[in-house]
Amino acid sequence: MQLYSFFRSGTSHRLRIALGLKSLSPDYVAVDLRREEHLQPAYRAINPQGLVPALQLDDGEVLTQSPAILEWLEERYPEPALLPADALGRARVRALAALVGCDIHPINNRRILEHLRHACKLPEDEIQRWCATWITAGFDAYEALLAGDPQRSADFSFGDRPTLADVYLIPQVESARRFQVDLARWPLISRIDAACARIDAFQQAAPARQPDAA
Repeated sequence: MQLYSFFRSGTSHRLRIALGLKSLSPDYVAVDLRREEHLQPAYRAINPQGLVPALQLDDGEVLTQSPAILEWLEERYPEPALLPADALGRARVRALAALVGCDIHPINNRRILEHLRHACKLPEDEIQRWCATWITAGFDAYEALLAGDPQRSADFSFGDRPTLADVYLIPQVESARRFQVDLARWPLISRIDAACARIDAFQQAAPARQPDAA
């Protein structure tokens, strides 16, 4: 397998975590968004949408969109499971993942921020406030859901081991730090972040550990 990734991409980060948790090590192919390599014909031939990540399988099939790739990984490599065994638990985990993947990340990703910079002419301090606004709103909701869930363990979003929710959460925590959002406001999220930071798959997936981070 080949993973087309950019070290600072939140969607790539979440996929790297999941691959690590399932003990999969695809070849890493860096796509430098800063140099707009994702918009070039060579990468468009792999992913016509021009986004990362993309996962090319050994038979040449290319999977795109991190939610679809993560679901494929769960079906193709079911152990260790990233979703609970029961339907209600799976719904709760998917809801937490969607809170990040649908309601926080998309409006703070690079395409949106570049539009705010160049088309809307917003200064960097306004862009930082934009990001902080939506991260804060989303994390407030995530923290409240954690606090109200009797099945949450002390260290993870659901149950006693990492799930798909944590796969989505940790890259967003990384993004929050990058935009200087104070995480002290969310003690439960901070505890999950600390617990995940002790796990090798999360350590190896961190942006700073990627070959294109230099």
